[in-house]
Amino acid sequence: MFALDYSQEIAAFRTQREQSLRAPDGWASVVGLWWLKQGPNRVGSDPTSEVALPASAPARLGTLTLKAGTVTFQPAAGVNLPAQEMKEDTTILTAGTVKFFLIKRGDKAGIRVKDSAAPTRTHFTHLSWYPPDPSWRIRARFTPWDKPHKITFDTVVDGLKEDDESPGYVTFTKDGREFRLEPVLDEGELFFVFRDQTSGKTTYGASRFLYADAPRNLKISSPVILDFNKAINPPCVFTAYATCPLAPPQNRLALAVTAGELMYNGHR
Repeated sequence: MFALDYSQEIAAFRTQREQSLRAPDGWASVVGLWWLKQGPNRVGSDPTSEVALPASAPARLGTLTLKAGTVTFQPAAGVNLPAQEMKEDTTILTAGTVKFFLIKRGDKAGIRVKDSAAPTRTHFTHLSWYPPDPSWRIRARFTPWDKPHKITFDTVVDGLKEDDESPGYVTFTKDGREFRLEPVLDEGELFFVFRDQTSGKTTYGASRFLYADAPRNLKISSPVILDFNKAINPPCVFTAYATCPLAPPQNRLALAVTAGELMYNGHR
C-alpha cells in the first residue's frame, strides 16, 4: 500500500484532468482546424467557406486574410465583431457557442474552432486509468546536453514536423534496466512524448505525454521525478483537429509502462 496523501494526489490529478478535457473550451470541444491560404478566407457556417464553422454560427461571419505571415479579420455586414489583427492563441472570436482563434505550426497558419455544444463534449465519457502504482513514481536523473540539441517531432498532420529545443535527457531504472527519455520544455516543465510496449494495446498507439518538474538549474545534472501514474493521452485522442507530436525514435521504450491513462473508450 502507499500513503493516503499520494493516493489522494493521484485522484485529484485525474479528476482535474477529466474536468479540463470536458470544460466548455477543453479539447473535447474542438470541432475544426482549417489551414489558411494566402489572401482572403471566408468564415462562416456556409460549407463553401474556407473556414467552416458549425451550423449554429452565421452563414457568413467575415473574412480572414493571410498576408506576409499576418492574419487579419474583417466582419461581414451586420456581424457585431471588430475588425482586427489575429494574435496567435490570444485573439478569440465568438459566435454563440462557437469560438475560433489562430494557431501557427511552422510556416502554416490555421484556425482552430471550438464549440461548447459539440457532441464530442456533451457526450464525453469518463477516462480510464491503470490503478495507481507507486512503483511507477520513479526517481530519475536529468543530464544537460553539452551543446544545443533539438528534437524533431513528426505529427498526426501529414507532412507537418515540429522542432523544439531539448535541455537534456533523463535516465531511469525499472526492473533492473536503464532507460532514457528526451524532453523539451513546456511552460517551465519537462515535457516527454513517448511510446512504450502498451501502445496500441491498452494505451493510445501513437504516443502518450508526461510532464515533470524541471530542475531549478538546467545546466547541471539533477534528480527529477517521473510519475508515470500521471501519463496522459494526447489531444488527438479526443478530437480529429489536433496537431499532436508523435514519439520520436529515441523515446520509444522497450518497456511496458503499465501506469497512467488508458485508451479512451470514446476514441474514434
